[in-house]
Amino acid sequence: MLSYRSKTHVGGQGVYLRHLSRELTRLGHTVEVFSGQPYPTLDEGVALTKVPSLDLYREPDPFRVPRLREFRDLIDVQEFAIMCLAGFPEPRTFSRRIVKVLAERRGDFDVVHDNQVLGHGMLDVEDAVGAPMLTTIHHPITFDRRIDLAQTRNPWRKLTLRRWYGFLRMQAHIARRARWILTPSEASKRDIARDFAVDPAKMQVILLGVDDNFVPPSEPRVPGRIMAMASADAPMKGVATLLEAFAKLRTERAVELVLVTRPAPGGRTEKLIEKLGIGDAVRFAHGLSDDELVELMGSAEVACVPSLYEGFSLPTAEMMACATPLVVSRAGAIPEVVGADGECADLVAPGDVGELLHALERMLDDPERRARMGAAGRRRVEEQFSWKAVAVKVAAAYDKVIADYAAETAEKGN
Repeated sequence: MLSYRSKTHVGGQGVYLRHLSRELTRLGHTVEVFSGQPYPTLDEGVALTKVPSLDLYREPDPFRVPRLREFRDLIDVQEFAIMCLAGFPEPRTFSRRIVKVLAERRGDFDVVHDNQVLGHGMLDVEDAVGAPMLTTIHHPITFDRRIDLAQTRNPWRKLTLRRWYGFLRMQAHIARRARWILTPSEASKRDIARDFAVDPAKMQVILLGVDDNFVPPSEPRVPGRIMAMASADAPMKGVATLLEAFAKLRTERAVELVLVTRPAPGGRTEKLIEKLGIGDAVRFAHGLSDDELVELMGSAEVACVPSLYEGFSLPTAEMMACATPLVVSRAGAIPEVVGADGECADLVAPGDVGELLHALERMLDDPERRARMGAAGRRRVEEQFSWKAVAVKVAAAYDKVIADYAAETAEKGN
């Protein structure tokens, strides 16, 4: 399994990698993960091979200037040069590194799984390793680009954003050349087909799972607590909409908002909180263990997912597993995750402060409805979102591409 970055608690790619690799191992498969920094947290039995980058975006000094002795080869030089030109180099440079690494392991693997690297080097992986490769695309990052550009007025900022997202043309090209693509929702499948011009016939939807440690709380919930998991300064996550709705809500009742994220110091989220005068009622939580995250999800009376787009939204399913009722945006794949409006969640128009405010008020005012919707969310997760079931379906997809590759190889031999 290949992943250019794999932070376990921030970003769906790292979560996907950890849980899928664990369940494939439990099914009896031998799994080895190849990753750049930040490296993943993996479960017992899953091997990790580190494929180090320059780690240019590490905390606490992102966009750092490496020392001369850190440069090992021309790939490192390319990585630094792209960053200096306001681009994002990691998918491109990881794909070049991994081809070299896998060429030294030729014959060791039956199948290779690309976790949305989609760099030019991925076109050479099958020849390098002597095995077929399939690809997971969680969602096309074209949506992130559109939303970021739409919410930016500064011409210079628009130029740098276009440079940052310059890797998307490469990703679309590689996606069209992929042997087989897995994606977590029908919404993502539709959007990949449209934005990357990929043939829908070579895409397969496999829903994501929820880890077993996400369970309903054993302690009473905190009155008036609302929580959300979102990258605070990413416009696509809709945090600004939630903060504006919360500011109005707080004028009428005692409520608190817990955001599971680390905001950029002096960034747009901190500035908006100060402007709205709600700093004493908004708390940030980050660096949480799995158990601490479950406890926090179970402590909230209501959880909110205000995103303008999601390719699946695993945190939504995790909060459902904790029997926490939801108010969510009617955006991307979120309706696929929560089901019909009013069953596990109230759905609102993305970006609509008034509608979000009304939905939160309605939920907070009706404890019986919260309990009913929370229980329905828990049932839905138990019935539909299992990592073991995901692993079984992914393993079947591996069998398919292995058989196709063997047939192609035999045909070439003849």
